[in-house]
Amino acid sequence: MAKVFVVSENTKHNILPAQEFGEIEIVLPPSQAQVVFSSGPTVSRVKRALQNFCDDDYLLFIGDPTAISILATVASDVNNGRYKCLKWDRQEGQYIPIQVDLRGRNEL
Repeated sequence: MAKVFVVSENTKHNILPAQEFGEIEIVLPPSQAQVVFSSGPTVSRVKRALQNFCDDDYLLFIGDPTAISILATVASDVNNGRYKCLKWDRQEGQYIPIQVDLRGRNEL
C-alpha cells in the first residue's frame, strides 16, 4: 500500500484528505520537527523512515524548511532521483499530486 510521508505533525493543518493517496506516516516527532544546529539525528531518522520509499509513495511538506529539504533529498536518493509530493490547492480544496524527477531520465 502507498504511503504519504508527512515531515512533521502540525495541528494547524488537516492532513486527513491526504489519506486518499496512501497511509499517513509522520516522519519527525514534535521533538525533532525543528532542525537545530546538528542535522545528523534528523537525517538518520528520515533515512530510516524512507528506506523503502518508492514511486507509489508521496511526500507531504509541512513544517521546518530544513526538515522538508532533508526529506526531499533522502526520498530522491532512495528512489533514483524521483519522488511525488502533495500540494494543497485552496481553490479546489484538495491535494494535487506533483511528480518530481531530478535526473530527468524517467517518467513516474
